[in-house]
Amino acid sequence: MDYFQGVVTEYLRADRAVFVNTECCIQLNPGENPDQTGPHWFCDAVAVNMREQRVYLCEVTYSKTLSALNKRLIEWAAHWSLLREALIRDCQLPRNWPVQPWLFVPNALQTPLNSKLLRISNVGDGAGQMPRPRTTDLEDVAPWKYPSWNRRDK
Repeated sequence: MDYFQGVVTEYLRADRAVFVNTECCIQLNPGENPDQTGPHWFCDAVAVNMREQRVYLCEVTYSKTLSALNKRLIEWAAHWSLLREALIRDCQLPRNWPVQPWLFVPNALQTPLNSKLLRISNVGDGAGQMPRPRTTDLEDVAPWKYPSWNRRDK
């Protein structure tokens, strides 16, 4: 975990209705060892918002190229239905709760990120499609920008 992942984790946890699992392993096929079961990812944080009854797959980056993040989103979109089933199976998430990526990137990278998101297939509102990711400027998660005991999204 790098420094900014910790800052984002604290930002998420500051909302008392959000529960966070950092470096959560998402493996498409069941099994003891993800390296032997097929496609899998370690998500920076899975945030379960009890108030919204929604699950967020949080990824944090400040890479200027966004290439690793883009690759991950392409892979998630390609396997979205299986990824959701894996979360239901392994994390015991309610089947009817929506799952959505939530990306934390610097403000200066928001425009390039949006361009990359437009080129990913299988993103949208349809059944089996990965929802368009929610994005937050990395600068907005600085601890002096919100109350640490009860952060609420606007």
